[in-house]
Amino acid sequence: MFSRPKPGESEADLIRFQNQFLAARASPAVKIVKKADKRKGEERGTDAERPHLQDSKDVVMLDDFPDVLPALTPGPPKKSKIKSACVHFDDEDPEERLENHDQHITAVFSKIIERDTSAEAVTMPVPTGDPFPRIFHRSEIKSEVKVGSGRKSIFAQKMAARRAAEKPATAPSAECTQIASAPLDVLNPERSAEETPCSGNGDNKADGVFISQRPCIITGEGLGSQKSEQEAQAIHKENLEKLQSMSQEEILKEQERLLAQLDPSLVAFLKSRRSGNVGQKNEIKMEQNKPEEFVESLTVPQHDVGTSLSMQESGLEESVRRDENTKMEITDDDLPVKPRKEWIHMDNVEFEKLEWMKDLPSPRQKKTKKGMQARFSLKGDLIPADADLPTHLGLHHHGEEAERAGYSLQELFHLSRSQLIQQRTLALQVLGRIVQKARAGEFASSLKGSVLRLLLDAGFLFLLRFSLDDTVDNVMAASVGALRALLVSSDDEKYLDWTFSWYQGMAAFPFVPNNEEEEEEEEEEELTGTEKSQNKKQKDENKPDADVARYDVVKGLLKTRIHHRLRYILEVVRPVPTVVLDILHILTRIARHSSEACLQLLDCPRLIDTIVREFLPTRWDPHVAEPGCLLTSLHGVACSAAMKFIRVLASGGRNATARLLNKFEMKSRLIRFTAEDPQDLLLPKEEAIRLSTEAFRLWAVAAGYGQACDLYRDLYPVLVRILQSLPELLSTSHEKNPMFELSVQRAAAVVTLLVHVTQTAGCTVELQAKLSSNSCEDSEQIPPPPVTWNQVSGLQPFLETSMKKFLQAISWTETWQKLQPLTTAYMIYLGGFYSACSQQPSVNPVDCLEELERLTSEVLQPLLSQPAMRSMWDLLRPCSALCNPLSCSPAPESVFSIVSLSCTGGKPPLSLVGSKSPFPFLTALLFLIDSITHIHKGLISKYSSVLSFEGLKDYLHQSWQTAPPSVTPASAWMLRHEYHLQYFALGLARKMAGTCPDYSRHASLHHCVAMALLSRLLPGSEHLAYEILLDLAFNPEFLPEGKTGGPEAADFSDILHLGTSAKLSQPGSAAASSSKPTRGALLRESYQNLPAIRSCYLSHFVHLQPALVRSQASYQGRNYLIQSMLLPEVRGPILPSDWPFFPLISLYNKVTNAETRGAVLNSLPLDLVNTVTWNLQWILLLETWRPKTLQNIPTAAKLARLMCIFLTGGDLFLEAPIHCYTAALLSVYCQPKALDSLNLDAPLPGLASFHDLYISLLEQFEGVSFGDPLFGVFVLLPLQKRFSVHLRLSVFGEHTSILRALGVPLQQFPVPLERYTSPPEDNLNLLRHYFRALVTGGLRNTWCPVLYVVAVAHVNSFIFSQDSATQEADAARKSMLRKTWLLVDETLKKHLLYYRLPNAESPLGFDLYEQLPPIRLKYLQMVMQKENKENAPVLVS
Repeated sequence: MFSRPKPGESEADLIRFQNQFLAARASPAVKIVKKADKRKGEERGTDAERPHLQDSKDVVMLDDFPDVLPALTPGPPKKSKIKSACVHFDDEDPEERLENHDQHITAVFSKIIERDTSAEAVTMPVPTGDPFPRIFHRSEIKSEVKVGSGRKSIFAQKMAARRAAEKPATAPSAECTQIASAPLDVLNPERSAEETPCSGNGDNKADGVFISQRPCIITGEGLGSQKSEQEAQAIHKENLEKLQSMSQEEILKEQERLLAQLDPSLVAFLKSRRSGNVGQKNEIKMEQNKPEEFVESLTVPQHDVGTSLSMQESGLEESVRRDENTKMEITDDDLPVKPRKEWIHMDNVEFEKLEWMKDLPSPRQKKTKKGMQARFSLKGDLIPADADLPTHLGLHHHGEEAERAGYSLQELFHLSRSQLIQQRTLALQVLGRIVQKARAGEFASSLKGSVLRLLLDAGFLFLLRFSLDDTVDNVMAASVGALRALLVSSDDEKYLDWTFSWYQGMAAFPFVPNNEEEEEEEEEEELTGTEKSQNKKQKDENKPDADVARYDVVKGLLKTRIHHRLRYILEVVRPVPTVVLDILHILTRIARHSSEACLQLLDCPRLIDTIVREFLPTRWDPHVAEPGCLLTSLHGVACSAAMKFIRVLASGGRNATARLLNKFEMKSRLIRFTAEDPQDLLLPKEEAIRLSTEAFRLWAVAAGYGQACDLYRDLYPVLVRILQSLPELLSTSHEKNPMFELSVQRAAAVVTLLVHVTQTAGCTVELQAKLSSNSCEDSEQIPPPPVTWNQVSGLQPFLETSMKKFLQAISWTETWQKLQPLTTAYMIYLGGFYSACSQQPSVNPVDCLEELERLTSEVLQPLLSQPAMRSMWDLLRPCSALCNPLSCSPAPESVFSIVSLSCTGGKPPLSLVGSKSPFPFLTALLFLIDSITHIHKGLISKYSSVLSFEGLKDYLHQSWQTAPPSVTPASAWMLRHEYHLQYFALGLARKMAGTCPDYSRHASLHHCVAMALLSRLLPGSEHLAYEILLDLAFNPEFLPEGKTGGPEAADFSDILHLGTSAKLSQPGSAAASSSKPTRGALLRESYQNLPAIRSCYLSHFVHLQPALVRSQASYQGRNYLIQSMLLPEVRGPILPSDWPFFPLISLYNKVTNAETRGAVLNSLPLDLVNTVTWNLQWILLLETWRPKTLQNIPTAAKLARLMCIFLTGGDLFLEAPIHCYTAALLSVYCQPKALDSLNLDAPLPGLASFHDLYISLLEQFEGVSFGDPLFGVFVLLPLQKRFSVHLRLSVFGEHTSILRALGVPLQQFPVPLERYTSPPEDNLNLLRHYFRALVTGGLRNTWCPVLYVVAVAHVNSFIFSQDSATQEADAARKSMLRKTWLLVDETLKKHLLYYRLPNAESPLGFDLYEQLPPIRLKYLQMVMQKENKENAPVLVS
């Protein structure tokens, strides 16, 4: 046993003791193990990271030792602790071993910082008779307190109980102060149940409040000085004195003001600080040996002040209190397992550890304004927040909001990454159901925001893509199902199939999102179409997949090679039929995206081969057709979904169709599924009809390119047999057969096939003639199709006879709705047949005309006289998409990156594509009438009754006046069909205009419809736009005002000043010219120049020629020229809304682009003057006789377009005709209504910045204006007071030189001066510019009379203004007034001081006071006397 060191022993004795200990080789009594604290981060090693040490603290620094432990490089190998502690060698020196295991000294010695005790309260111990403090055992303490929150040891609980027992011994009354009737806690007016009032003076009122003498919120810790606590106490004392001096009403009023101004989160924080101080004060103060202090909440008066708090805060507090009460009320009876005494360590029950074993509390909806987290069932349904569902449903396996049933999207995302297969599958299935219900709009009224957008932003698309790569079949199946729910809309496909047999219904817009970036559009503006597509393709290839998918989901999926993965699943995995159908639907949706997507699908190795081989076989197991047969695999069985995918793929282009027919042997499949009747196919009846229908549609698509027509000769008997059986549908239409609608669609597909085969046969003679004439040339030669006109003309009698029978059912509403698709196809067939028939040299023209007369008299005229036809015309307006723009509104869950037709849930019957819509049949009827009247001009009068139907007139009148819906994929798809009906109605009107004498009463309406249709037609309809421009828009027959006194009426209106101001005299010209013509003379000349105007516009739309050729091939039935059934991408109408100004804009852009490139455009077009004149003439005609057709163009945009005249061609505006027509248009745009609608501050279409355009106009005026009054009016128009002050500053600040040349006479100025002088100018900088220009002589009445009046009016109003203003403005106006009084120029001085009101009739432009009004005179004397007093001492000295 070694002795311990004694007092007085030196360091040498300590070393001696150490040597003895080492020599004895004894084990140490204590072993110190230093473990790293994981809660602490890395040690801060730099001086910059050290905390600032105060000077008042003693710091011991070790200069010779670093702050950081030396790094052990290389690190020591890991050894067993037991081995190093127990195994020692005999020859090992203990001293050496101690040196080896000695740690660095910095591990022991470090910075020694003295603890700051300046603010600590020193308390003397209580004197007792015992030599030492009395020792107590915890068993002596009987009373215990329950732990409020957190875990505490048993000793800590005993100590807290002891302090609680000693608490009543203290006398805190001396520490408390009472303030009678003074509510202190303005942020918490509710009395806390836990706080009790201190005993105070006896004379206090009942509602007295007890306030802590120490502050609860302000502690002074952040002041950084030793007197911080005293400062906080002084602030607290000042607050108490302030509250004592206020009445209770004042305090309540101040409380309400504070609650209204403070942030609710700050109020909650302050309340939590106060409640925390109340709850923790006893324990904290006792531990610091300080007296206890209590805080009392105020007593709430009867008029509850707490009502000013928001419902959100009160609800949250209520729920928190309920939760706390629930926790505090836990007893032994609530425990699921009752503890027993014989159980070890179970005498003290820790309730918080057993909390999770309790039953879940009943869910309740919190009374908050904030939204609650959405939770969904396993079926994808939204679960209400207060739904109390049993736990056995499996909806409570989540941590957050454990009492609520269902799973949030975040939890489902987390579950989809689980390692358990079942959990991953379940999560993907639930997410797919949620997406499907969200797209159906089931959550639109319950959830805030878009579920689809939230999922896509969270990466849902790539979650599905990664899940597709899973090796587990169930996970793959679930991800395929969710992907179909995201991409495919069954209702969209249903309505696309429904419109397939409509007029031009085979063509469709690609499903490409219309959200291209603006920068790309600007960079690619000057590129050709091919260069744009190549450049865009390169950019997409360089972008990450996520960036591409953000604006186009399908393109992003293709970039991830999803088609290769789907091919692998179909070919190798061979999933169940449901998954196969989902994959086929997904591939169909991808094929609808674009021609590029179709090409990628075709180029995917073995994808098309697998689909054709496995799902379009020519032989399969006959047991499939047995009723009740459950398919376990769809491989080896013919499937209609696969045929539809091939058909949509063929719509991507003629090359794709040729590859499908030849390389993938689709011709043999077409023969197999069209030659046999659906009931003979060994398939379920519904599936057999669908397969046969899709086969005929695929054949129709191929025939639309002029391909697969050789099958017509082989299957001619089959087609005849089908046509002969079609009348049987009429007899079975009364039966309730679920297959009847499918049978009608199949029959319509057969007739649509015959339409395109007939069109192809009609081109045979033309192609043979081209082949013979170009036999010696090297140009590409198109071989004639293998079908001739004689081979197709024999089917026309069958179809016409069937149509007559079906038309008899028009009076039976229910039957007619079922048969209408087939009757529509009949009408389209006859229209196409007669159009092609008239061009065949083998057909006798007389026989053709007689056939048309017979058809008109026997079929069409009786049809038009039917009462049911009148009802159909009346349904046009209710079913119109133009008259009902809301019918084109996007779906609630539409996402811009996924194109949808918004047909989810079905369209209402009274809509354009609804079951009661008359549009398909009436369009086909008008197409047939147009074909007949085009061939036989003598029959035009027979159809005059068509345009007399009140339903049609009402529809046309309403459609052109209603603003069209915005162009979206959903609206473009429907509007295209509606525009077809309007075009054919206008075509019939054009034919009647020259033959029917009483047509003029409809001409104005039809011309307005034509003008509106021109600015609405969508890409793909360039042929229709061309025909309207050629025959309708500039046709004098549609402007009857030119023949019936329109010019004279305009002159008479100007004379009587009807609709115009009395001052609308046209500005003169700087060039010498003869007398100015009247507006009537200009209109008469414009009317006579309509043919030249038409040629001018047609020449400026020549850039649309390639698109026009493609469109003509489709509408004229020249199938051999059609390249694709996909229309161009929709980015807006073909022509802009301001197309009447297009020649002006084109010339301006040509000049501007040349100047931008640094070139000088010396040579403008030779007929430049004529081009601009014709453009102005056309605009004048429209503004005078068709003003409503231009009402969609803002007046500011019209003026901006006219400004292009002054910015093009130098002195072009001085040409006499241009000057006259521009002045006439200016007088129109200066009418009061036009001036009221003029808004230069709003963004203008086609103009980046009006301010930049105006600066260019000012620069041009300085260079070439020659003081022209017309040019000057255009410069003055934007300077009206209600427009941006920057426009006026640009004149008076940067371009003051134009003030000398801006000499527009007041008599020729068409705008009232009041628009410039009122309200008074308030921009001090501009007022100084006004005053400087007047005083320096830069602005004179003889040079610029208009702006002289404006400047004088505003300066006069400013210097005599006595309204309250800033110190700078007040000093400026007084200075201007003094300077005005001291002016040497008496004329200017008189104008500035005696200005009264603007008056254009006055020579000066304004009236003057004879003498100053008394109030102004008094103000002037006051200002001048003050000036004299300030300057008096200076003068005396």
